[in-house]
Amino acid sequence: MKKIEAVIKPFKLDEVREALSALGVTGLTVTEVKGFGRQKGHTELYRGAEYVVDFLPKVKVEVVLAAAQVDAAIEAIVKSARTGKIGDGKIFVTSVEQVVRIRTGETNEAAI
Repeated sequence: MKKIEAVIKPFKLDEVREALSALGVTGLTVTEVKGFGRQKGHTELYRGAEYVVDFLPKVKVEVVLAAAQVDAAIEAIVKSARTGKIGDGKIFVTSVEQVVRIRTGETNEAAI
């Protein structure tokens, strides 16, 4: 099993969710996060005063899948989250050793 964490632009969340649902992904976790990469923030003007926004708002989508589904899920996320501009985000894939569904006690693949 693998865990995919994708950090994307907030307005792309619905497209990513729909793309993953089309693959048969039944559950995901979404967290509002802030961060920066190569963008390193930006400056904005508010009521005549300039200020620096160091951390940009992003959304982190987490999903645990069978290893066979990972490549298709990554492709779906990339296609649906890409704008072609800096700050589109990143995808991280890690191994998951064990999953337990609390309600039923099911483990691993049955618990996903």
